[in-house]
Amino acid sequence: MKWDEDSSTVTPVTLRVDPQGYFLYWTDQNKETDLLDITHIKDARTGKCTKTPKEAKLRELLDVGNLVGRIENKMLTVVTGPDMVNITYLNFMAFQEEVAKVFNAILSVVSKVNPQHISISTYTALEKNKILLKNDELKLQPNQEGRIPVKNIFRMFSADRKRVETALESCNLPSGRNDSIPLEDLTCDIYKSFIGNICPRPEINQIFADLGAKGKNYLSMEQMTDFINFKQRDPRLNEILYPPLRTEQTQLLMEKFEPSNSMIQKGQISVEGFSRFLISDENGVIPPEKLDQSEDMTFPLSHYFINSSHNTYLTAGQLAGNSSVEMYRQVLLSGCRCVELDCWKGRTAEEEPVITHGFTMTSEISFKEVIEAIAECAFKTSPFPIILSFENHVDSPKQQAKMAEYCRSIFGDALLTEPLEKYPLESGVPLPSPQELMGKILVKNKKSHPKPADGSTKKKLSEQASNTNSDSSSVFEPSSPSAGPAGTRAIMILKSYAALEKKGTAGSEAFATEEMSTLVNYIQPTKFHSFETSKKVSRSYQMSSFVETKALEQLTKTPVEFVEYNKLQLSRIYPKGTRVDSSNYMPQVFWNAGCQLVALNFQTIDLSMQLNLGMYEYNGKSGYRLKPEFMRRPDKHFDPFTESTVDGIVANTLSIKIISGQFLTDKKVGVYVEIDMFGLPVDTRRKAFKTKTSQNNAINPVWDEEPIVFKKVVLPTLSSLRIAVFEEGGKFIGHRIIPVSAIRPGYRYIGLRNEKNQSLTLPALFVYIEVKDYVPDTFADVIEALSNPIRYVNLMEQRSKQLAALTLEEGEEEKDAKEVGPGYYFAAVISSSACFFTGLFMAECKMLIQWQEKVWEPCGISWFSA
Repeated sequence: MKWDEDSSTVTPVTLRVDPQGYFLYWTDQNKETDLLDITHIKDARTGKCTKTPKEAKLRELLDVGNLVGRIENKMLTVVTGPDMVNITYLNFMAFQEEVAKVFNAILSVVSKVNPQHISISTYTALEKNKILLKNDELKLQPNQEGRIPVKNIFRMFSADRKRVETALESCNLPSGRNDSIPLEDLTCDIYKSFIGNICPRPEINQIFADLGAKGKNYLSMEQMTDFINFKQRDPRLNEILYPPLRTEQTQLLMEKFEPSNSMIQKGQISVEGFSRFLISDENGVIPPEKLDQSEDMTFPLSHYFINSSHNTYLTAGQLAGNSSVEMYRQVLLSGCRCVELDCWKGRTAEEEPVITHGFTMTSEISFKEVIEAIAECAFKTSPFPIILSFENHVDSPKQQAKMAEYCRSIFGDALLTEPLEKYPLESGVPLPSPQELMGKILVKNKKSHPKPADGSTKKKLSEQASNTNSDSSSVFEPSSPSAGPAGTRAIMILKSYAALEKKGTAGSEAFATEEMSTLVNYIQPTKFHSFETSKKVSRSYQMSSFVETKALEQLTKTPVEFVEYNKLQLSRIYPKGTRVDSSNYMPQVFWNAGCQLVALNFQTIDLSMQLNLGMYEYNGKSGYRLKPEFMRRPDKHFDPFTESTVDGIVANTLSIKIISGQFLTDKKVGVYVEIDMFGLPVDTRRKAFKTKTSQNNAINPVWDEEPIVFKKVVLPTLSSLRIAVFEEGGKFIGHRIIPVSAIRPGYRYIGLRNEKNQSLTLPALFVYIEVKDYVPDTFADVIEALSNPIRYVNLMEQRSKQLAALTLEEGEEEKDAKEVGPGYYFAAVISSSACFFTGLFMAECKMLIQWQEKVWEPCGISWFSA
C-alpha cells in the first residue's frame, strides 16, 4: 500500500526493483506506473525510523487498528530529493514485516554500494534508457492498445523535434505527433539505431580511420592493442605493477564489444564495436578502484582530510529560517564525518536542551531528537568514526547532565568514552587511526579537569562562560519567551554582525560539567596560542578552531608551520560570521595547508560545496581522504605557496581536448564548455579555457578545438579539474570535478553532474586527455631517448645519412657513413645519458630520485641514491 500524508490517500500498488538495480517502480490497479531512479534515493527506512500515519483517516484506510504487530515494522519510507534541504518521503506499507525488511535491505545496497551509481558511464546511461523500453511495466507510457505514442518520444528528446522525426523515419517508424508505435517494433536494435540517428557521431568515424581503418571497416587486434596501450594507458603507472595490455586480453575485449561474430573470428573490431568500447565502464575516465574505499586507513586521524559540516542543523541562512533534525541525517548520509551541535538551555518546564543558532530568528530543535537521528544514520554510508563538534552554551548543570545521559544511552557502545590503551592522552603520542576508531562516535567539547574548589558548579559555569572562546558564529543566547518584539530583536542581531568579521563569533561556551567532560578524549578543543607552543606541548588530542579570516592570516604569515601543526593535531576551519547567507569559503585554500576539519554550510550548494562533494566522492564516500605523504612525514617540510616541484612528488603535465558533447540539454540552444583547475596557488587556474559556443545544437555539438595544456601541475594529488557546460546565456547545465592524480588519459566520455553532484544520465562530453610526468624542456629530448632508445637510434641513423649526403667531398665514397652502425648510436645514447645524469645531479637530481621512488623501487630496483 502506498500512502500519502498530504493528500490523505491510500493506493494499493505492486512495488518492484528492476533486475539491474536502476529503478524502483510501483504499479497501481489501473496498470499506471511511477518510477524513481535509484541513484536519487538518499535513504530507505523501516522500523522505528520510518514515518507512520498520524491522521485518523489514514490510519482507518490502512486498517491500523487490526494490524498484528508494530505498525512501524511494516512501513517502508523511501527518502529522495534534489539536495539536503528539499526532501521528499515516499511511504509504503507491506502486509508482512519481512517484506518491508527485505525491500529496505535491497534499496540500501543498490543505492549505495554500486560504484556505477556514483560514476555512471555512457553505456550505463543508454542501458537505463533501454530498460525503460524492454520492461513491460517501464515502457514509454504505452496507451491502452499497448502502443507507444510518438509524442512521448518527442517529450524524451524535446531539444529538436525535426531531428527526432528524421531519426524515426530512418528507422522506418511512424513519426507523426499523433502516431503510435507497436511495442514489438521498438526492439533494442531499433532503439540503438534511433539513438545513433538522433545523435550522429562523425568524429568517432574519423578517429577510427586515423587509428588505421582508412580504406577498411575494421581495426586489427594488433592495432586495437596499440590503441589501448599507447593512447588509453596512463604512462604514470609502473609497467611491472600495471603491465600493458596483451593481445589475448584485447581479444577478450573485442569479444565483449564487437557485435559481429565473423569479425571476432578474424581478430577484428568494427567502428560499432569500437564505439561500444569507448562508452563502456571499462573505459571510464576514473578508475573504478578510486571510487571504492582504497586508501590506507591505518594512519593517525590527523593525517586525513575529514568531511565536515558547519551549523549542521540550519536549512537556510544564518539569521532566520528553520532548523531541522533531518539535516543531520542527510549530511551524514552524504558521507560527512563531523557535524556541529549548537546546544542551548531549554526554557520549557521540561528543561530539555535544544539546538539552535544562538539568539537569531532560527527555530529550535530537540537535542535528544538530534542525537537519535545521528545514531540512526551514523554509519549507513561510512563505517569510519564520527566527530560531534559540540558548541555548548548550556549553563545548566541539570541540562548538561541530560545531554551526557542521552549520548550514553542512545549511542551505547558506539560512544568512545575512554581512550584506547595503545593511545594514551600523553604528549608525543599520535592519534589513533580511522581503522582503529571504526564504528565509534567521538565528542568534541570543552573538558574540565579539576573540580571547582568551592563546589559551586553553577557559579563556575557562569564565570567560565565569559572567558571561553567559541568555535561557531552564533550571536547571542536565545531569549526567553518574554523577549522584546521581533523587529527590535532583528535590529540587535544585525548590529551585532558588524563585529563578526574579525572574531567570527559573539557567543561564548559554557563550562563543561563533569558528566560532559567524561565524554571527551581525543578531540579536546583548546585556545590557540602559537604553532611554536603547540609543537613544544605536542599533545595530539588537543585541537584548535579557526574562523576562516584568522586561518587565512596564519596561512599567510606561517604557512610551513601551519602544515607542520596539522601533522600531529587537528584544526577546524569555519565560516566567518558575516556569511549570513550561508555562503562558503573555498575549502581548497585550507586543504593546501593540511587542515582536516574544513567545515562548510551543507545547505548551500555553491562552487565551494561542489568542490567538497567532488573531493569526498572518492575513497568509497568514507568521508576520509588520506593527505599527501609529504604533509604527513615528520622529515618533510612543505610550503603551500611553493612554485617549484615538491620533494617526493613528480609533477604532471595535463592536456585536455574537448571534442564533442551528447544530449547536453533538452533545449535548442548553443552551449559552451569551461575548464578550471583547483589546487595549490601555483596550480590554480580559474576559467583557464572556454570553447566557442555551438550553433543552436545541444544534442551533438562538435568543437574539436586545440587542447588546453597545464604544462606543470606541481601537486597533482591535491589538484582537481573542473569541466563545466553552460548554455549560451551563461546558465549552468552540468559539470564534473575529477582529481588530476586519478584522471585516465585517452579518448573518454565524461558524464556530467548537476550542481548537487547527481548524475544527469545522458549528458556527457567526449574528450581526449593526455597526462604524463612533467619533464623540464631542457631534458625532454634525453628523456625521450631513454624511454625509447631504439626509436632514438633509428632517428640518429636517418639524420646521419642526411648529413653525410650534404657534407660528402667530391670523389669521396660514402663508406665511412655506412660503417657507422646502430651500436655506435646506442653508445651515443649511453654517453649522452651520462652527461645528462651529471647535469641532472647538479640541477634536477631530486626529480630522478622521485622517479626511482615512484617507478623503480616498487619493483625492487634501486639505481640511484641521493
